Amino acid sequence: MHRFEELKIWQKAMNVTENCYILTAEFPKEEKYNLTSQIRRSATSIPSNIAEGAGRNSDGEFKQFLGISNGSSFELLTQLYLTERLNLSSRKRIQLIKELFEVCKMNYSLQKSLL
Repeated sequence: MHRFEELKIWQKAMNVTENCYILTAEFPKEEKYNLTSQIRRSATSIPSNIAEGAGRNSDGEFKQFLGISNGSSFELLTQLYLTERLNLSSRKRIQLIKELFEVCKMNYSLQKSLL
């Protein structure tokens, strides 16, 4: 069992999630139950699965939840690209994508270390 609060990947993922909430607060009201909701759920899933995996009984289980977290990262990335196509986002999105790629790299490294 790992203390998820001490994991740098969890801390970085929490920053991504917080920044997604800030970004989507600027979206039009009609997106509240659509893209805003989807982005926030995907973002929240990333650190949530890291934390859940850290609390499991084996490294194999932890690795499985890291995989789910990584899938949520790519889901979020797709949604952020969509915000660009729909002209809903600002410069904040570019920084957010960089942070998200960092989380993905950290995720792959952590998964490799659990082999």
